[in-house]
Amino acid sequence: MAAEPIVLFDNGQHKCLMFDSLVTGEGVQSNQFLIVDGKHEALIDPGGDLTYTPLSVAASRYMNIREMDYVFASHQDPDIIGAIDRWIVHTRAKIVTSRLWARFLPHLVSGYVTGQLSGSVYDRIVSVPDGGINVPFGASYIQCLPAHFMHSVGNLQFYDPVSRILFSGDLGASMGGEDDHKPVTDFDRHIPNMIGFHRRYIASRKVCELWANMVRQMEVSAIVPQHGKRFEGPAMVDQFLNWVSSVDCGIDLVSQENYQRPVDYLSA
Repeated sequence: MAAEPIVLFDNGQHKCLMFDSLVTGEGVQSNQFLIVDGKHEALIDPGGDLTYTPLSVAASRYMNIREMDYVFASHQDPDIIGAIDRWIVHTRAKIVTSRLWARFLPHLVSGYVTGQLSGSVYDRIVSVPDGGINVPFGASYIQCLPAHFMHSVGNLQFYDPVSRILFSGDLGASMGGEDDHKPVTDFDRHIPNMIGFHRRYIASRKVCELWANMVRQMEVSAIVPQHGKRFEGPAMVDQFLNWVSSVDCGIDLVSQENYQRPVDYLSA
């Protein structure tokens, strides 16, 4: 049976759906997103081989996979866009990603798949400049926002102005919590599920502060990360912005102790 998505928004014409339980086995939990506007469809951060088949089956209940408009990739990681070759060969979708990764993603496409295409892989990629762009989508658009160094050097986030949902990729991600399909209700209690990930994967507090300044100028009803729980409502969004602006992470925490030659041998 196909996985039931979580409905993040639905006004009859425009829908935002989240799939949060498609990863099985040893893969880290991740969320995949489908946006539908009339007869137009887009996936955000659909993942790799672990999620391609279950996501295709589940999403096909809401759209014609073959005619999908876009696949948006926040960055280059395998849990984001590892199955790019399948989306390219089985759909007509354009792959929207940072220009820093546009030339690298073809490395994920096999020679067999490349041979099935009428043009090049690069012809199917929309290369987003550092400042971001607005991508026309149905009766509206999807905004590609700069989110560099959170964690990728060429990182994007995606804002849907109809639902006012910000799909934040790895920013706000949490690990090890319970009921990932539910929104955060107790922010302080949720912090331990986020703090380790942010300290390791987000480059610095400075980029978080600059990012939060940008988001505070927007109308955001929810921040939905690619891993774990989401933040719904103005109060919870504000709590997250305040928290992430105050956390030392990445290069804020490193010292010479982190840059020493290893002395131990790898044991069999």
